[in-house]
Amino acid sequence: MTTSDFLIKWIAYLVALIPVYVLEACVLCHLPVFGVIPILLPLAAVALAMLEGPAAGAGFGLIVGLLCDAAYPGVSGAWTVGLSLLGALTGYLGQYRLSQNMLSSFLCAFVSLVLIDLLRILPRLAGGTPLRSMLLVAVPEILWSVVFIFPIYGLFLWVYRRVPKRTVL
Repeated sequence: MTTSDFLIKWIAYLVALIPVYVLEACVLCHLPVFGVIPILLPLAAVALAMLEGPAAGAGFGLIVGLLCDAAYPGVSGAWTVGLSLLGALTGYLGQYRLSQNMLSSFLCAFVSLVLIDLLRILPRLAGGTPLRSMLLVAVPEILWSVVFIFPIYGLFLWVYRRVPKRTVL
């Protein structure tokens, strides 16, 4: 893969990330369902990692994590580190353990959403917040976010099929 092919590929992925971010930050934030808004940016990281593998998944997870740290209040660096690790793990699963298809992507994205909300809940549990009240937010957030797994995966699959691939000599 030439340098220009590499740049075209990653610019295309970053351009595909823009509508996901705009949908989350500008549209869905005004349309809460059950009082919650979905989290879409981690789904984009999981979708790309599923298609491109662990190294690309970790790199894109790093970029998406930086965007999440800038967009989501209250955490400093947790999204960057977490989505990098999540991208690497999802990429590994997609490349070596699971089929690279919509069902595997759905499974990884759903598990990722559960893990993300679990990691958001645990510190609050230690602080004395009742589990029931946190689950009243986390479960609807996961369910509302799950609705967008298929369109986000479809968007990144569409880009993946059109960007330059590594050639074997």
